[in-house]
Amino acid sequence: MTKEYKTITEIAGPLIFLEKTEPVGYGELVHINLPDGTTKRGQVLDSSADVVAVQVFEGTGGLNEESGVVFSGETIKLPVSKDMLGRILSGSGEPLDGGPSIIPEDRVDVNGASMNPYSRMPPEDFIQTGISTIDGTNTLVRGQKLPIFSGSGLPHNEIALQIARQAKVPGSDEDFAVVFAAMGITNEEAQYFMQDFEKTGALERAVVFLNLADDPAVERIVTPRMALTAAEYLAYEHDMHVLVILTDITNYCEALRQMGAAREEVPGRRGYPGYMYTDLASLYERAGVIKGLKGSVTQFSILTMPGDDITHPIPDLSGYITEGQIVVSRELHRKGIYPPINVLPSLSRLMNSGIGDGKTRDDHKAVSDQMYAGYAEGRDLRGLVAIVGKEALSERDQRILEFADLFEDRFVRQGRDENRTIEDTLSVSWEILSELPESLLTRIDNKYIDKYHPAHKSN
Repeated sequence: MTKEYKTITEIAGPLIFLEKTEPVGYGELVHINLPDGTTKRGQVLDSSADVVAVQVFEGTGGLNEESGVVFSGETIKLPVSKDMLGRILSGSGEPLDGGPSIIPEDRVDVNGASMNPYSRMPPEDFIQTGISTIDGTNTLVRGQKLPIFSGSGLPHNEIALQIARQAKVPGSDEDFAVVFAAMGITNEEAQYFMQDFEKTGALERAVVFLNLADDPAVERIVTPRMALTAAEYLAYEHDMHVLVILTDITNYCEALRQMGAAREEVPGRRGYPGYMYTDLASLYERAGVIKGLKGSVTQFSILTMPGDDITHPIPDLSGYITEGQIVVSRELHRKGIYPPINVLPSLSRLMNSGIGDGKTRDDHKAVSDQMYAGYAEGRDLRGLVAIVGKEALSERDQRILEFADLFEDRFVRQGRDENRTIEDTLSVSWEILSELPESLLTRIDNKYIDKYHPAHKSN
């Protein structure tokens, strides 16, 4: 279809409405020719019997009834190539790094193809992030989707960058790549991301998509789909193992809400669209491992919980779809601990399938359970100390209380560039556990105590 129509009847926010003149498809790409000779791009959002709603990517400024609309007859496609690695692109796939446009090996629909549940493989390969609170107690497995629940002002961006720099599959020489997509970030944050990627050399194996806060909200809805399309291409066409980091899902959901308001939809919880669950699922469910294919797509999505409320619709719905969550704690951040990850509400549902002998180490599960139990009891005792004082505690409880402090100071706390192997993480764990009497190590089998406990190893 190359015919131009001048049938715009209404312009509302980022949307234009025009009289329907011939059949058009949902998600179809649209070119809008302005009276001043410039062209904007849009996408068909809704098509009824006589009206077509189009969302305009570059904003509706300058549009009027004289603007001409051309329906392209195809959906939004991302030009993909292995040369994408090392590039920084806009949220709509245009180069931001001053380099040339990508010469495509293929053009792929950004909405992706649905993954047949029968063809999915259960994730089971351990990914080492170099961060003890993730590797040790909330292990990430290849093909998993594991969101980071954070709050405004917390260092989730630093954690995301550290994971992007350090993530790898130990003992494997397979191609590993990172696709990093930032949505609704400030120009300052964008500069920070770009400088970090370039300075550390992580950019060589990364594709970066940046959608800025002053970019149209509509583009924010396309950005994660662009990133996931690039990831699927690298994974399933070039046999790479790809880690996708999406930040910030909250900005994405705000864009969904904005688009819903512009379309005058009936709002759901807290004004978000009723279809937000299925929309988020269409992103999260693009992670996985497919039978017969070497590559994989693993997802880390970061979402800032408005008001630190874990029951807010965005973290609440994400928790239903994903396989656990990593929770960033404001309390630990106030104590000056980095990364401030609270392991108690955090969870990785696929952890048990990715750890153990031959994957991490035979004592991993037992050590993780013991560390978690000791820290949980120590946190409870802190509340008791606030009421009765430390002197009222038994000697056993005082040891547990000290263990909780050690756990935060030596296990949770690590440097922003400190890349701990899983061996390092387990060694630190045993050093902290050795401060407790062996009689309290009730969750660890004696054979592991004899093999790994510092008091036994020195004998």
